[in-house]
Amino acid sequence: MKKKGFTLIELMVVILIVGILAAASIPLMRGRIDSAKWAEANAMAGTIKSAVRVTYAESGSITTGKVSDNLSTLGFSADDLTGTYFEAADFTVGGTDATDITVTATGDGNGKTPSGSYQLEADGDWVKQ
Repeated sequence: MKKKGFTLIELMVVILIVGILAAASIPLMRGRIDSAKWAEANAMAGTIKSAVRVTYAESGSITTGKVSDNLSTLGFSADDLTGTYFEAADFTVGGTDATDITVTATGDGNGKTPSGSYQLEADGDWVKQ
C-alpha cells in the first residue's frame, strides 16, 4: 500500500524557499513605503511653493522660515497642511525672490514620519539632502 503525502524533507525545502523569498522582498517593500511617504511631502512642498509665489506677487516679499509660523501669511488654515505623514512644522521655505524659492521637508523618523530631508528646489527637482 502506497502512502500519499509529503515527506518532512520536502516540507522543509518549501519552508526554506518561502523564507528566502520573504527575506528578499521585505527590504524592497520598505523602500517603496518610504518613497510613498516622501511623495506626500513632495506634493505638500509644491503647494507651499505655489502659496509663497502668490504671496510674493501680492506683497513683493518672500515669506521664509518655518511654514508653521507663517500659515496665515501664506493663506493656509491650521488643517490645510496636515497629511498622513507630514504636517506644516516639517517644512521650511528659503529663497530671496520668486525665481529661487526652495521648500525643505524634514522627517525625524519618529512614529510615522520617515527620517531624512528632501528639498524641492527652484527648478522643480526633488533632491535628498
